[in-house]
Amino acid sequence: MTIDIDPLATAGLTARQVRTGERDGRATRVVIARRAYDTDHDDLWDALTNPERLPRWFLPVTGDLQVGGRYQVVGNAGGIVERCEPPRSFSVTWEMGPTVSWLTITLTEDDGRTTLELSHEAPVDPDFWTQFGPGAVGVGWDLGLMGLGLHLSSGADNDGAEAQAWTLSPDGVAFVRASAEDWAAAATADGDDAAAAQDAAERTITFYTVMPEGGDGSAS
Repeated sequence: MTIDIDPLATAGLTARQVRTGERDGRATRVVIARRAYDTDHDDLWDALTNPERLPRWFLPVTGDLQVGGRYQVVGNAGGIVERCEPPRSFSVTWEMGPTVSWLTITLTEDDGRTTLELSHEAPVDPDFWTQFGPGAVGVGWDLGLMGLGLHLSSGADNDGAEAQAWTLSPDGVAFVRASAEDWAAAATADGDDAAAAQDAAERTITFYTVMPEGGDGSAS
């Protein structure tokens, strides 16, 4: 599916918030993204939880998708399904190597549209936060929410290689920049130094939009 969107308008569809938290005595930061979609509870819930549909816009997910079961996003994080209240909310651990964080999805329907709230809470690594801020996680989720919107509006399958290549295009860079700068503003609103937050946003933009050394300009 060709990605043909207004990058700034699409980035603006998501409201972003950063909160300071605590879990089990450890300091955490929480990134929260909210976006409304022109579909109902049941359709959005199916897109988020149906293992046959998830690869059409996100990534394949394997495992036991029941409370207490362990899942694995292929090539990405895995974890445990901690809570599920269909078709409104679920919570999972989000485990990358030794790092455990917590993801909660909540759906609210209003007048034929459904708002998705994504809340991702993680322990604070001060060096990593200084380097990238909330955008390291937030921009990735924003790209996912964009892909979900494209799938819901068209019914078509997203092409992962095309999506990866798109982030290197002028439109992709514009989307990533708008997302990262808004996450920096959200971090500043939560108490971070504004200049440091913007510096972190610039490093995040580079991470998402610059071809790694040895890359050939094509996604694989």
